[in-house]
Amino acid sequence: MRSLRTARVMALVTAPPLLLAAAGLVHPRHLTSATAGDWAGLHIVLLPVFPLLVLGLVVPLWGRPRQDTDGALTVLAWAGCACFAAYYSGLDAVAGISAGTVVEHGVHGAAGRLFATGDELGRTGVYGLAVASLACCAVLWRRHGVRVLPGAVVLLAACWSFADSHIFWPKGVFTMVAFAVAFALLTLAAARPAGRVREPERLTNP
Repeated sequence: MRSLRTARVMALVTAPPLLLAAAGLVHPRHLTSATAGDWAGLHIVLLPVFPLLVLGLVVPLWGRPRQDTDGALTVLAWAGCACFAAYYSGLDAVAGISAGTVVEHGVHGAAGRLFATGDELGRTGVYGLAVASLACCAVLWRRHGVRVLPGAVVLLAACWSFADSHIFWPKGVFTMVAFAVAFALLTLAAARPAGRVREPERLTNP
């Protein structure tokens, strides 16, 4: 039963990055009048997909946070995930949908400014994702120990690569695959029973 649940969780958390990797294979390399329609259309399709990338961080921390260090780190991870979902969706809308639309309709001089704004939004979103990843890995480390390390290393490397790769082939596609690998490794690490947390000793009267 546990192995079936683990497989379901793994499928859930790896689906968004793998879908984004597949989208990266068909993403136009450059925005031109010839590719503008595909550029905008692809980003419309991906608008609800980018926020789902954080499932790999939200699912392992599911549940009401406790009033302790793990709880504080969990809330920090959630805040980072919210930052990513909001600001990276902004990148998708501004540099994807808007820029593609203005180029498709022959509006000159606007795409450059849209790209600049989109880059700022995307960078902020990735920073939020990195903070969320660090906080999530810290919680899982405290719960499961060193077996979290492989997934954490791959996850942080993917965050670093994501800062300037988007989903463009080849770097962006491999970055999304790295997220999928990292989430799979973290799911496997968290599937094992957590180590017993030592409760603080209480002072009692002799």
